[in-house]
Parts: sequence; structure tokens; C-alpha cells
Amino acid sequence: MSTRSAYSRRGFLIALGASSAGLGLGIQRAAQAREATSGSLQPNVFVKLDPSGVVTITCHRAEMGQGIRATLPWIIAAEMGASYDDVVIKQATGDKIYGNQNTDGSTSIRAQLPMLREVGAVAREMLAAAAAARWRVPAAGLVVEESSVTDPTSGTTLSFAALASEAAEQTIPRHPTLRARAAHLDKPLPFTDVQAYVDGSAQFGADVRLPGLRYAVVARPPDVYGSVDAFDDTETRKVPGVLDVIRLPVLKGAPRFQPLGGIAVVATNTWAAMQGRKALSISWLSGENAGTSSAEDMAKMHALVETKGKVKRAVGNVERALAESSEILSATYEVPHLAHAPMEPPVTVAWAREDRCEIWAPIQAPQQARSQVAKILGLETKDVTVNQTMLGGGFGRKSKPDFCSEAAFVSHAVGAPVLLQWDRTDDLRHGYFHASSVQNVEAGFDASGALTAWRHRVGSPPIISLFLPFAHRLSIFEMSQGLLDLALDVPNVSMEALPCPPRLRIGWMRSVYNINHGFAVQSFIDELAHHQGVSTPEMLKTVLGPPRILMRKETGAAIPNYGVSQKEHPVDVGRWHTVIDDVLERSGYGRHSNPDVGYGFAVHASFMSYVAAVVAVVKDNRGRPKIDEVWLSVDAGEIMNPDRACAQMEGAVLFGISVALHGQITYANGAVLQSNYHDYRVARMPDAPREIHVTFIDSGALPGGIGEPGVPPIAPAIASGWFALTGERVRTLPMIT
Repeated sequence: MSTRSAYSRRGFLIALGASSAGLGLGIQRAAQAREATSGSLQPNVFVKLDPSGVVTITCHRAEMGQGIRATLPWIIAAEMGASYDDVVIKQATGDKIYGNQNTDGSTSIRAQLPMLREVGAVAREMLAAAAAARWRVPAAGLVVEESSVTDPTSGTTLSFAALASEAAEQTIPRHPTLRARAAHLDKPLPFTDVQAYVDGSAQFGADVRLPGLRYAVVARPPDVYGSVDAFDDTETRKVPGVLDVIRLPVLKGAPRFQPLGGIAVVATNTWAAMQGRKALSISWLSGENAGTSSAEDMAKMHALVETKGKVKRAVGNVERALAESSEILSATYEVPHLAHAPMEPPVTVAWAREDRCEIWAPIQAPQQARSQVAKILGLETKDVTVNQTMLGGGFGRKSKPDFCSEAAFVSHAVGAPVLLQWDRTDDLRHGYFHASSVQNVEAGFDASGALTAWRHRVGSPPIISLFLPFAHRLSIFEMSQGLLDLALDVPNVSMEALPCPPRLRIGWMRSVYNINHGFAVQSFIDELAHHQGVSTPEMLKTVLGPPRILMRKETGAAIPNYGVSQKEHPVDVGRWHTVIDDVLERSGYGRHSNPDVGYGFAVHASFMSYVAAVVAVVKDNRGRPKIDEVWLSVDAGEIMNPDRACAQMEGAVLFGISVALHGQITYANGAVLQSNYHDYRVARMPDAPREIHVTFIDSGALPGGIGEPGVPPIAPAIASGWFALTGERVRTLPMIT
């Protein structure tokens, strides 16, 4: 059996980012394919079948522990009918022929599954056509499995190897038929790189070696837009191994992905470069953010959210409803700046010549890196090659290629290949930061106790300030991450954004603004429940309203919807209810009586997925919160690789624990104060829950995101559990300082 894709043709083309399937897939004409591959079948840039029977499948996105290379190529292979034993995976370089290569936004499956399946189906149909032509039978009745094509009537079988050359002669189908879902998920997918992780053969950014390689580190201005006034490198040049000292260009205009400027020290090894950097004498010119501090800015934001902001979502008349309310409940929530803090700091190997440059880097956005390097060197994009290595974590930091640009500039200046290494302090003080947030939420009740008004004011520096320096308040897209797309069965609603100028480079981090908005909304739901004397899940269902489908007009706001069609991915309140009911049943929420355990509850929908969390919170031996056990119920639509999806959710729990308990970036005089894991804590083994239970609910929906949606409900669930245990209300993160 086979089935047509559930995706619309338009949706498929949007996912490709192209005007036609042929362009988006990199499909060549059959004659061109034959000439280019010498007997191999290569109908598109993702699949190549050699006459030897080896199937090379290109992975066009970045592997950073989330299992991209354990999923994307195998989706193609399964659709093609290739045996896993015959598949070799090749990592793509950065090139627009692969479509969107940005490994962020939880898009790799949810936005690209149609394309991945179709490129495999194209190869399968060409192989079937070749066998049908040889046997003089209809192709539709042939079975393509385990790298062979079989005629079930005669029992005749031909291997892919035997058919490769003839298949390359076939017309490339533009509308291939996809397999049935059951056939596509009939066995677990291999974990491609696990052996390389274990034996150390996996190549990460700092593992790349080239003849004549030099090593560099950079002394950067303490504050964004700061610059070098003067420097003395006399002592630096005396350090054994130091080869050169290079002044980097000054940051101008919108930060984008520009280097921050400063002084690079080049040496024969990284240690010598670091010692040379210590010996530099630099006087800095302060930038426009000098004199600012996170404490003062937070205080200003608290005052600001008590005033009216720019309305982004409006239903009814919230001001009149609040004025007429019999009772009003108000609370203000604070989330500090956060850092990505991946285990592997940024690093790049660059070899820049006069007319070309090659990059090796753990980069999430290779095309962005390619264009940025070309810009800083004055080259054409075609003259820059970006090779993706493995990433030792990314979380969004490594989608910003400023570190690639630095390496390319230094390599060009010294005329040799350079490995430019950021250390932990570099990354924590000079990276891109998750936006801080202060949110005031106010609810009004009528005389009967019904919720009649919800006013939500947000002060937070926007990510768009990276590109537009005058942008000081959240955009509709940023507020759609948990606010404008929030189901509210409330007759009067106002969502407002207040202006907050950025002091640091604000960049997207795992789950983006959903972290801030989820913490405020779900914490406020918990407070409403306590105020009304009902359970938190019951209160949430009341606020959400009954199961129903909400489109743009019902929410009172325009919803960008993470870049996909709202028709295919509407706000489905029924899916909220389903994950709520499932996690309550599995966790036994409300049925426990141990006074030493507090059970917290929260739900958040993001990236087209719905995640409900229950956490069991206890006190550690110092009387601080510790997470004992976690239950997640996840409706992410169709799941392609359950093992990797479960691992991502487990990782999201740990990431959320880091945010809730420890994460905090502060600054004084415009300069970040944290320097390493001792003062920017992340969850460690003692912080990990005793057990994490993850259940995926098969709703039959299209795939949603996996990498990010598990993070937002964790912090509010922990805060809810701490209140249940101690009666202490948490409105400011982190909980442990």
C-alpha cells in the first residue's frame, strides 16, 4: 500500500524555500545526472547510488547530540527502500542547493519531512522503473526493500547495484508516491555516530588539523560596542610560541554576526596564544552600554510593566473589565539573561587565501557562516566552503557565525590556516544571550468568581535588535511564542509589549521566548488556582476553555505560527487537554500524601508540540529545591525516531532544571560578570532527577518540534512544586543563587 503525502504542495515548496520542487531538491535533468555520476544514480543532491551498491545519503543539518544524523538520512533510506547496511552518510557543506540548513527552531523534521521523504521516493521509483523496463512488467506492482527490487508475481529480484546504471536513465518523477506511514516506521533507526562518540573518532571543531596550522585566541572589549583605544604587545611577543598579534575590525551598526573586535594573538599552540593574551596591555574605549547594570535595568523593567505598553493582542475591553471586576489578582515574574553554555565553546579552523576560503566549524547555520565569511573577506559566496564538524552542544549559540568570521579574518591576516579557539570565559562573557524578561499579569474576576479579564505586560529586549538597532520591544513573532498563540477562554484580553533596549547581544536560545512566557503564564495559573481553591490542572482547563480549534481571528492576534501554515498547525485546545489528562494519570498528581514531596504541574505548547509536565520536588540537605522525579506527556504529532525523541525530552528536562535553579547572567558597566561553570551553574549529576518518564501521545497530527518544546514547562512546574512543598511562591528565577 502507498499513500500520498498529507502535506499540501504549497506547504512542501515552502519547506524547501524554493519556487519549484526541482530547484529546491537540487534535482538535475536525467542526462546531466548520467554525465555527472558515471553510471551512478543521483537524482538529487541528497542521494547517490553507486554501481557497487553503496548508497551515499547526504545529511544537510548539524549533529550536536540531538540525533540529526541518526534520523534524517534514515528517513530518506527508509523511503528509498535501502538496507541500512548499504548506507554511508556524508555531511553536507553549506550550500543553498540543500534548501534550509539552519539547525534551529525545531524545524529539521516538522518543516522538512515532506522533502526528505520525497527525495527518497524519487530514487525508489526510478529503481522500480528500471526493473520494470527490464522485466517488461508494470512498476506499480514491484516491491522495493532491503536494497533490492522484487517482482512478487515471478519472484525475480534485482539488487540496487545491478539496477543503478539503468535507473539513472529513467525520467526523474516530480510527484513520487510516498509509502504508508506504518511501512516507514517499521523498525528502530540506527544511532549513526554512537561508535565514533565512544571511541573518540568523531571529529569536533577543535579536532581539525591542517599542515602549517596556527592557533589564535582573542581579547575582546568588555562591553558590546566597546573598542581598543591603544595596546602594547611588547610582553606578548616575548611569550614562547607567539607568532603574531592582529587587531580585529571594530563592531559597527547592528551586531548581526559581526566579530566584536579586539586583539587576536596567534601562536604555535593554543596555550601559548592564551599566555600571550594575558600579557597584552590594552586600554579600552567604552561603548554605548557602558555604565549600565543588570540590577538597574531589571528595576526599570519592573517599573515599566506597571504602565501601558503597545497592544499586540486585544479581545474585548480589558481596562473596563478590570475596573468592573469584583476581585483582581496580579503578579510579576522575572527571568534573567541566560547563556547557552554548551560543553564545547565556539571554535573554527579557517584557511583564507586571496581568492578563496575554507572553514571547518561546529556551526548550526553553515550558509549563514558562508555568507558572513565572504562579506568580511570581500569574496563571492561561491568562493567560501564551510564544512560542518560535529557539535559539542549548540542550543542556538552556534547558529551565529561571528566566531567563523574572526577565524577567517585572522587567517587572511597571517596568510596561514588558523584554529581560533574561544574558551569558557570568552563564551560566557562575549556570546549571544537569551533575553531577560519582566512580566506583569493581572486577572479580574466577576462577582460569581468567573475569570473575565487577563492583562499581560512584557518587558524584554528583542532578538530583532541584532538586525535593527532601534528595535526595543518584542515583535509579534517573539510574543507569539507562548502569548499571542495561548488559548484563553477569557472575554477580555490584552497582551502588551514595553520598550527595553538591549545591553548585550540578544540571540535565540533553546525554546527562545517560550521559556519566559511559559514561566509567567503557568506560574500565574498556579496562583489563580490557589486563589480560587481549585487544582492547578482544573484552573488551566478553565482558562484554556473546552477542546476546540483556534485560528487567528479567535485569538485576537496575528500569529506567525513558527513560519508554517496555521491551517495545518492551528492552536488545538483538545491537544492541551489530552496531555494534561495523560500526565495527571501517569504521575498520580493529586493522589500523593507524602508531606516531604511537593508535586508541581505545568503545560506549554510551542513549535507545534504540546508538553505537560509534573515534577516531584523535595529539599536537598541544605533546604534548597531538588527534583526527584519528572513525568512528561508529549503530543508532537508523528514521531520519526522515538529513541532520539525521548532522549531530547530528557535533555530538555535537564536544560529546564538549569534554567529554573541556577541560570543567571548579570552585568555591570555593560560587561558580563560570569566567567565559568562555577558562577554560571548548569545542572550536574546531583541535580538530575532520579527518574524521568516520557510518554508520546499519537494524535495523528503532523510532526511538531522535538528539540525545544520540552524546556518551557519545567521551570514553572518546579516553582509550582516548591510552593506545594513549602508555601513559598517563586516569581523570580533562578531559585538558587
